[in-house]
Amino acid sequence: MSLQFINFDGQIIAEDQHIATIDNRALRYGDGLFETMLWKDGDIRFLDFHVERLQGGMQLLQFDEYTKFDTFFIRSKTEELIRKNNMIGQVVRVRLIVYRAGGGLYAPDTNRPVYCLQVSRLPASLRDKKLGLIVDLYTDLKKPYSGLSHLKSNNALIYVMAGLYKKKFAYDEVFLLNQEGHLCEALTSNIFVYYDKTLYTPALTEGCVQGVMRRVVMDMAAHEGIPVVEAQISPEIMKQADEIFCTNAVHGVQWVMGFKQKRYFNKISRILQDKLQSWNYDEE
Repeated sequence: MSLQFINFDGQIIAEDQHIATIDNRALRYGDGLFETMLWKDGDIRFLDFHVERLQGGMQLLQFDEYTKFDTFFIRSKTEELIRKNNMIGQVVRVRLIVYRAGGGLYAPDTNRPVYCLQVSRLPASLRDKKLGLIVDLYTDLKKPYSGLSHLKSNNALIYVMAGLYKKKFAYDEVFLLNQEGHLCEALTSNIFVYYDKTLYTPALTEGCVQGVMRRVVMDMAAHEGIPVVEAQISPEIMKQADEIFCTNAVHGVQWVMGFKQKRYFNKISRILQDKLQSWNYDEE
């Protein structure tokens, strides 16, 4: 495999080059945020929404210079890195990490942001269209909700533990519960449940990440005349639901085929999958 490059705070360097010191706040405290995005057809899909979420999170965490990370900055830095890695014309996963510079203990010495941008080729997959996901509930640990739980934070231990469970039992995806035992989100996605002709998704107050694709799917469903409700959802609904699907920025809409002995349809998710291919916001 050829050498790949990353952008570390404005410098293009080899991805295997060491960049962290012992004082690195991302390493010590998980003091940062990240965005995972999809580069397709020469641009980042729904970039405005990613920028809005990133800047909002940085502002909440009291980072300086958060307006620096605008659409022009992220698009141009990503395109530069894609060219450097000879990925022009390909579908690419883009990961942008922003963390707080400097040292300090819990109280930082500075609020200046440092960023790291990484790109990787996304292999083509038709699994989400031909074969749905087999999922399970991860119940060993629950995700607490707070004013920070909607962020794409570098604090990810709950997801690491859920990922170990997913890997151990070879599930395609696992669902996390919040501290009250209600559906929260999937390991790498938001959750939608279609039941009694209504599409339900956990409300942000339930502790789920404020997903970009979650937002897009809610808009597409409303456009199709499908009622959408943000709610507190018991995991018991999985036994009666007509459909369940997962959403994230890279994979779009992925339908769930089975949970234990229960099997689901994929009518609504297929409609939304197809609509996503050509969905554009008039104002953008």
